[in-house]
Amino acid sequence: MNPKSLENVTLCIPKSYVGQSNVSTTYKDILTQDALRFIVLLHRKFNDQRSKLLENRSFLQNKINDKSYQFGFLPETAIIRNNPTWSGPQVLAPGLIQRHTEITGPPVRNMVINALNSEVDTYMTDFEDSLSPTWSNIIDGQINLYDTIREQVDFTNDDTGKIYSMKKTFVESPTIIMRPRGWHMEEKHLYIDDEPISASIFDFGLYFFHNCDELIRRGKGPYFYLPKMEHHHEAKLWNDIFNVSQDCLNIPRGTIRATVLIETLPAAFQMEEIIFQLRQHSSGLNCGRWDYLFSTIKRLMSHKEYVLPSREQLTMETPFMDAYVSLLINTCHRRGVHAMGGMAAQIPIKDNQVKNNIVMTKVIKDKQRELNKGHDGSWIAHPSLATICNKVFHSMGTKNQLYKVPSIDYTNYQTLLLPTVSQIDITQENIEYSVKVALLYMGSWLQGNGCVPIDNLMEDAATAEVSRCQLYQWIKHGMRLVHNGNSSKIITKSMVLTLIKNEADRLYKQYDNNSVFYTVAKILIKDITSSQTNEFLTVLLYDELLATESPTIDFHEQEFLSKL
Repeated sequence: MNPKSLENVTLCIPKSYVGQSNVSTTYKDILTQDALRFIVLLHRKFNDQRSKLLENRSFLQNKINDKSYQFGFLPETAIIRNNPTWSGPQVLAPGLIQRHTEITGPPVRNMVINALNSEVDTYMTDFEDSLSPTWSNIIDGQINLYDTIREQVDFTNDDTGKIYSMKKTFVESPTIIMRPRGWHMEEKHLYIDDEPISASIFDFGLYFFHNCDELIRRGKGPYFYLPKMEHHHEAKLWNDIFNVSQDCLNIPRGTIRATVLIETLPAAFQMEEIIFQLRQHSSGLNCGRWDYLFSTIKRLMSHKEYVLPSREQLTMETPFMDAYVSLLINTCHRRGVHAMGGMAAQIPIKDNQVKNNIVMTKVIKDKQRELNKGHDGSWIAHPSLATICNKVFHSMGTKNQLYKVPSIDYTNYQTLLLPTVSQIDITQENIEYSVKVALLYMGSWLQGNGCVPIDNLMEDAATAEVSRCQLYQWIKHGMRLVHNGNSSKIITKSMVLTLIKNEADRLYKQYDNNSVFYTVAKILIKDITSSQTNEFLTVLLYDELLATESPTIDFHEQEFLSKL
């Protein structure tokens, strides 16, 4: 690559960043000149297309709002759906043949080790919804994966003296699947030609550049989970980046494999096209249930007929959610790729065995439902759930269920994907809980934690998004509360704002007079009382997060060459 490719590039490193203690790998090992040239090349080649695709999302939303858009399967891609001859890769990738249990979590060093020591098949290491994108979280995450793949990740916690170490070799450990941030996110610690780099390209590019050869050498490969796409052209953009990246590093095309999370309503109507765009790079689709609910609420926000009750009433047996699952499994298995189930967000209740048994029974029932529907595996958020998930999915007796293609009648199927709920019961407790989840998560995120246990559930950005958007939707359409089975008062702005202020007061006191909860309360109030709520909570909070970091040291052009 051209040595001049780093011209007009600025790296902004917080002065307070010192890296992880007892870790020899540093950010200079990750942000090498060659690695920077690689991600700068990808950004310059593909960021314009990314921007256009994001504009298309806004254009679509406007058409949905004014009812000039009707959801349905795309007529212009019928030739793809109707052609039975194409499929995903002919050979499943090493380490991705059996995916009965996938554990997920952010790339924090001790959590990476705990995940790899779990009795699971794969580990989705997450730079997206469960990670707050501070400089230290993003760069230390890259360092932790770099060290893990080279079996040098063991460390001792300075505060507790606890020793963390991998119990198995990397080859024997669960296969790593890395999830970069979505197309909508930017990484404002690196500017190229006076604009921030795409966070997707930043996360993917650094991981791929440093680790693809080592992963292949160790019998695995560079595998990815791709989040929050809304159109098959967004999958094509990833495929183009994969091809260019593999060509640049002399890696055979098709070495990269990617599982796409179907977690937006528009993508549900384009599952087949998304697999087609990725073809040789596809390793399947996943039911990202909580983000899918968030997207459904957000995209249909303007229409009262699509208002939904609180999230605990929306199970995977709810008709529109069940239709989404059936379509995903049918589509994947007809095209020879995995159909992965959704998240079990429950975490153990250590101090109450009775309640813990009830929660674990729910997990078993949910995983059994996924197995019976035809999923090839499922997600868990806590290592203790691995035994449950394994027991359920091992019972299939095969490494996957690609042979199982559920029957679907495609006649008017698109209507089944749109939400229809016969009864909308919203209680005072539902609103209070939504406020609590939103404020607690937002406050934690601004303090650098993107994975938050709340009431025995491991919450990430997706569930906070559901809470935020439902508050907006319920206010917008003047929904009524239900009290003792009867309709009660209308949900108004003033009612919800009072609840937000009261909850901010409570959290402020509970967490040692932490003013961050007043900060996020103001942000939440402004968002849910606006004419149009923000597209993403993480985008809404990102600049505030950067402001919490210390002033930065900027490295420009030639300084790269001398200091890195």
